[in-house]
Amino acid sequence: MFGFFRRRRRPKLKSTPLPDAWWAIIDKRVPLVRDMDGADRRELGGIVQILLAEKRFVGLNGLEITDEIRVTIAAQAALLLMHRETDYYPTLKTIHVYPHGYFAPTTRRNPDGTITEGRQARLGESWFRGSLVLSWSDVVHGAAIDDDGRNLVLHEFAHQLDGEWGGMEGAPALRSASSYRDWARVLGGEYERLIQDIHRGHHTTIDAYGATNPAEFFAVVTELFFERPGALKRDHPELYGQFVGFYGRDPAG
Repeated sequence: MFGFFRRRRRPKLKSTPLPDAWWAIIDKRVPLVRDMDGADRRELGGIVQILLAEKRFVGLNGLEITDEIRVTIAAQAALLLMHRETDYYPTLKTIHVYPHGYFAPTTRRNPDGTITEGRQARLGESWFRGSLVLSWSDVVHGAAIDDDGRNLVLHEFAHQLDGEWGGMEGAPALRSASSYRDWARVLGGEYERLIQDIHRGHHTTIDAYGATNPAEFFAVVTELFFERPGALKRDHPELYGQFVGFYGRDPAG
């Protein structure tokens, strides 16, 4: 029932222009948006309206949620949804924001079967159902430097796309069933190539963190696709082509 009402009100939200003050925030904080043409800016603005209406932002460790925080995060998340049919991160309900990096509890099973508990420093994380966590200082830093291939918001929201149809395994919902064979072939091959290059000590255009698992590979390449598309296209043209098909744009031209 609630999903029905959300879908009914989305066209109105999407057609409502963003306030000038919000565009000022976006143009200040998200350089990737500054050079968009009018049609793209209108599309992004409509997606931002929907995300702000449907997602709850919660400040942690004393952080007060402001329009600047909400709009900066939503604008970057909207980049991943443009030119695509989308349900606007349907499993995501709450975005938790820390002022800086934070520590998260961890558990590890040892070879002898015992469990070791500890804490791990993190900048963000994306959970399969309901929540996403970000460090605001790293949101700002990742957006401000728009050509280093690192962007915390793009990374964590890519995980949300990956998890829309099930577990986060590096296989998001593609445009057609026939696309999965090529997607698996290309991304599987490039993932193994990255692992081998790292083991051999070779320089890699794709950040080494992408070798952690296929889900991280998809998120890391998403960052690269938006922030260093020319390098990705030059060094991994077939991989770049798969992401052009998925995101519905060709940022390298």
